[in-house]
Amino acid sequence: MMVKFKIPYFFLFIMFVSFTAFAQDMNSEAGKLFNEGNAKLKAGNYMGAVADYDKALKIEKDYRILYQKGVSLKKAGKLEEAKVTLEETVKANKDFEGGYNALGGVYFSLGDINAAIANFEKVLTLGINAKVKNAIKKNLSLAYTKLGTQQIKDGNSEKGIESLKKAVENNNYDAAFLALSKAYSENGKWDECIAAADNALKYRSGIGKGGPYYYMGVAYKNKGDNAKAEEMFNQAKADATYKKLAEYEFGSLK
Repeated sequence: MMVKFKIPYFFLFIMFVSFTAFAQDMNSEAGKLFNEGNAKLKAGNYMGAVADYDKALKIEKDYRILYQKGVSLKKAGKLEEAKVTLEETVKANKDFEGGYNALGGVYFSLGDINAAIANFEKVLTLGINAKVKNAIKKNLSLAYTKLGTQQIKDGNSEKGIESLKKAVENNNYDAAFLALSKAYSENGKWDECIAAADNALKYRSGIGKGGPYYYMGVAYKNKGDNAKAEEMFNQAKADATYKKLAEYEFGSLK
C-alpha cells in the first residue's frame, strides 16, 4: 500500500503573520522593503518577495528577513536555495524555532529525512508553546514514518520498526500504525501486529479500514484463531485495495 506523506505548513504561516509587527525595530528602509516583500509573499509573488528581501538584506542582515526569503524560495520550489538561506537564518539566530522548522520541511522535501528529523527535534529543545510543540511533533511523526518505511524497503526491518515506533510516540499517526502492523506481520510478531492495527483503526483519519483489518486477519490466522481471522478478512474485503488479498486469505481458511 502506498502511503502519502505531507508536511503541514501552517506553522510557517503562523510565523509569517507574527513577523509583520516587527519591521518597526529594523532600519527604516530595510523595514519598508521587508513589509513590501511580505505583501508579495502573501499575494503569491514569491520571487518578487525574494527580490525585496535581497534589497533589505543589503541594508540589514536580520534573521527575520532571511527567514521570509527562505520561505519564499521554498514556496517557489527552489529548495536548494531555500536550504542555504534557512541555514543562514539559524546561524543568525540559533534560538529561532521557525527557522529550524522551515529548514526541516525543506530537508524533508529534498529527501534528507535524517536532517529533517534533526531540525524538528531541535525545535523541541527551544521552550516552545504547546500549540507549536504539537505541530512539530506531527512533523516528526511524518518524518519518522517516511524514514521507517524506507528502511524496511531497504531490508532493515529492525531499524524500520524502531523509526515507526518513534513516529507513533510523537503523534498517533494512522499511517505509521498501519506500517507498523505490516512490519510486525512480516516478522511474525502477531500480538504486536494486532495492537498496531487496532491503533490504526482507533486513530484513523487518512487511511482506509482494509489494511488494519487485513493485517489483523493474518495475525489471527497465524495465532490459530480462524473465527476471528474470518471476521477480520470479511471486514477487509470491503476495501478495494485489500479485497483480493483478503479473499485469498479467507479462502485459505476453509
